[in-house]
Amino acid sequence: MLGKFFHKPEPEQSDRVPPSQHLTQGFPVLTYGDTPHISTDEWHLKIWGKAKEVTFRWSDLMAMPQSNFTADFHCVTHWSKLDVEWTGVKVTDFMTYVEVDPTAIHIMEHSYGGYTTNIAIADFLREENFFAHTVFGEPLTLDHGGPMRLVVPHLYAWKSAKWINGLEFLDKEELGFWERNGYHHRGEPWAEERYSSV
Repeated sequence: MLGKFFHKPEPEQSDRVPPSQHLTQGFPVLTYGDTPHISTDEWHLKIWGKAKEVTFRWSDLMAMPQSNFTADFHCVTHWSKLDVEWTGVKVTDFMTYVEVDPTAIHIMEHSYGGYTTNIAIADFLREENFFAHTVFGEPLTLDHGGPMRLVVPHLYAWKSAKWINGLEFLDKEELGFWERNGYHHRGEPWAEERYSSV
């Protein structure tokens, strides 16, 4: 498999490729379970928990400031893709429309299809994170999480929930799907936080 689909990073890329990762020219699709089929007319993003409950529709996200992003993407299954070009809404811009209780310290990301993953608010609110609806100039396909996914470049890609439709703000850490099944609670690629030690 190595050589046909993946290759080792060049020495000058060592500051961009975390340990034990190989580079891909393609964009592999990895999904647990069935792929949800959600149109932009149906799509919504609900906010609740330790935040004022509100539901955003597709038109609401499209009316927010739109930004272009170039970010590296690291999957826990040992592949990385450099310089992925996205368009979407910065998390920090989105959060100006959300009222969060000061007791909230964690978030559960919810997706169509029932997938969940947890993230600390400190990791979620970083300037480089965004909600993506476009990749390489094309609408995000269903296989890659369309019509909308979260992208958190500094953590392994399972934290970048596909088909996102909810953010549940929490006053304590709760574990999502993969975290309950042995994956690391945070998932930082440079520390190789792939699996939980507990």
